[in-house]
Amino acid sequence: MGAVGTSARRRGVPWLVLGLWIVALVAVSPFASKLADVQRDRAVDYLPASADSTQVAKIQEQLPGGEATELVVVYHRDGGLTAGDRATAAGQIERIAGEHKLTGEPRGVPSRDGTTLMYPIATTEPGTDEEARDLLVNDVRDVARGSDGLSVEVGGAGALATDASEVYNSLDGPLLYTTAAVVALLLIIIYRSPFLWLVPLAVAGMADYLSMGVAYGLNQGFGTSVSGQSSGIMTILVFGAGTDYALLLVSRYREELRRIERPYDAMVAALKGCGPAVLASSGTVAAGLLCLLAADLNSSRGMGPLGTVGVLCALVAMLTLLPAVLVLLGRRVFWPLVPRLGSTPKARRSLFTAMGSSAGRRPLTVLAGGAVLLGALALGTLNLPGNLKQEDSFTSKPDAVAAMETLAAAYPERGTQPISVITPEDRAEATLASIRDTRGVDSAQEGRTGDGWTEISVLATAAPQSAGETATIEALRDRLEGSYVGGASAEQLDLKDTNARDRLVVVPIVLLSVLLILVVLLRSLVAPLILVAAVVAVWAAALGIGGLVFEPLFGFEGTDPGLGLLSFVFLVALGVDYGIFLMHRMREECLNGAEPATAALTALRTTGGVIASAGLVLAATFAVLTNMPMLQLVELGFVIAVGVLLDTFLVRTYLVTSASVALKRKVWWPGPLSRKPEPPVPPKEPERVTVSAH
Repeated sequence: MGAVGTSARRRGVPWLVLGLWIVALVAVSPFASKLADVQRDRAVDYLPASADSTQVAKIQEQLPGGEATELVVVYHRDGGLTAGDRATAAGQIERIAGEHKLTGEPRGVPSRDGTTLMYPIATTEPGTDEEARDLLVNDVRDVARGSDGLSVEVGGAGALATDASEVYNSLDGPLLYTTAAVVALLLIIIYRSPFLWLVPLAVAGMADYLSMGVAYGLNQGFGTSVSGQSSGIMTILVFGAGTDYALLLVSRYREELRRIERPYDAMVAALKGCGPAVLASSGTVAAGLLCLLAADLNSSRGMGPLGTVGVLCALVAMLTLLPAVLVLLGRRVFWPLVPRLGSTPKARRSLFTAMGSSAGRRPLTVLAGGAVLLGALALGTLNLPGNLKQEDSFTSKPDAVAAMETLAAAYPERGTQPISVITPEDRAEATLASIRDTRGVDSAQEGRTGDGWTEISVLATAAPQSAGETATIEALRDRLEGSYVGGASAEQLDLKDTNARDRLVVVPIVLLSVLLILVVLLRSLVAPLILVAAVVAVWAAALGIGGLVFEPLFGFEGTDPGLGLLSFVFLVALGVDYGIFLMHRMREECLNGAEPATAALTALRTTGGVIASAGLVLAATFAVLTNMPMLQLVELGFVIAVGVLLDTFLVRTYLVTSASVALKRKVWWPGPLSRKPEPPVPPKEPERVTVSAH
């Protein structure tokens, strides 16, 4: 009777798990489909919570009509504008003013060389509605058109926001499809099976759908911000981390099928063997990402919870749904390389056996060489280009960026992008006078008034986002006590300053939290310090490689201010992830009686192939970001992909293994494994009793 019950359980549990997943996916379906509706890519969604420019944006939303959309219509002819060109421009601007309620009368500003005429315009018609803003910008572009050598471009903060929103909205589909295609290709190569690769890929897709529903719930329940950047990173983590966990589980499951007859029992053994390491590693990644909640930058703070949702949904799927599907499909899913009961895999000298041998023979030499190499690569950070300007944020040139470039060339002697000052209504006159008296200010004009605040539009004498304009913004902030200074250029300045602040706060929290988790998991102090030092070195080297190629090879004009912090959090969390896989197996070997040096080499030989496969998949998924149209995503994807490859094929294989061989039992200090076991005491021989004859 007991055998019958056990057999029924074996058949029933996988079907039950599958049924629960179907119910869960049906339940989250209405919410997953709404995630795109709550995605916001306004300046406020990326700005620091406490910055001046954020306060300006929030108060502008409260002013009559809400936040103003500021545009600049730029007319240009290389040989100089004709009278007909000016008449065309005046007619088009008059039509725009007739169709839309502008906040002031548009006045054309000609360039000194006569080639360009710009019309700054602003309207509160869209308010805070992004869709209405985009319709407005597109309507203005439909009216403002050139011909016969007259070029017309629509720029300004509103047009740039529309172009950025269009790019972010176009990310979801291509990002998902490209990521799935890359993962599918790598799984086919790794598994060499026409069927097996479909299982983890389909499970990852379901985990991604679940994460979308959970992310929507976080947004509705706790106000967690959802941006194009954070939702894209969440998808990358679901497929990258999820596939990594699948590789580890399937590898252990295949191993167990060679010694256990029934797939259900083999899967139970596989989960017992690799489950703790997978749980520990995913928990470490989640803890590292949640440290981003300490960031002041809204975009970074929102990425922490969404990244954590992605990792945890991938974990749940790979430890429940994947095992259930594999058990139901049985051994045949591995065809043509089906693991037969009692069979042994072909013994062959692997790359990781060779690596382990060299690390085992000369561990100190390998350590020194690796440290010198990583240090040399880290010096490349000195060559990173300066902070990324707004107009350089796109890999292709949208209309708003083309307009900004035309303005910069035609008006080098003056600002063309308004600086917004919000001041208390009762101090408007004094504030306006103080602004006009500030060095670097070209002009200032009082605009909307309401809710106790007055908005003043300021133009600097220096070009947008130049050192001169930055000095003017800082001077205004020093002089105008009780007022807020914002606008596009001020936002970029606040992004840079806040990212510097966030690095000082978040980096120590990440290091401390990851270190504490590792100490608890590995029951050692030395091993966690080695892993943390290794991933920090990888981060510095990967960022250094970015410095060597971003401008000289790729032609990037700047570096995203948030690149250092985000790449640090991801590389530390994900790098430690692989370290746990290796160290967990090493500790297991030591507990089974192996000497530490032997345990280190055995762990590398047995897990090296799986870790390498997982590293390739994770690097490839982040490399997908390098094909996206936003430079911030391109740079982040490049640095993380390079860092994961360095960690997989240099640090994890050579340096950590060499350090473990060199330190021997000290690597587990002060835990019990650091002490040499007492030699077994031989049993005492029974005393011989001598019987004397009388």
